[in-house]
Amino acid sequence: MTPATLQAEKVVDSSGDICPTPILKLSKGIKEIQIGQVLKMIATDPGSQADMPAWARQTGNELLDSHTDDEKFIFYFKRAK
Repeated sequence: MTPATLQAEKVVDSSGDICPTPILKLSKGIKEIQIGQVLKMIATDPGSQADMPAWARQTGNELLDSHTDDEKFIFYFKRAK
């Protein structure tokens, strides 16, 4: 899937937040959608580039896409459980 074709049921914007806040917001947000649905995460903390894939591996949720848009890091996760 490409970012243009991904549709998110929920968007979590953590712009301006530093670690660990983006992960905390992501963990809360993923619980607010159904299994199989997609969450879009927006972050500006450079550490999120490593933190988000690690979070997906640790939680079993699927990282569908990650890319940079200007100064923002965009991630799409599919809730797996």
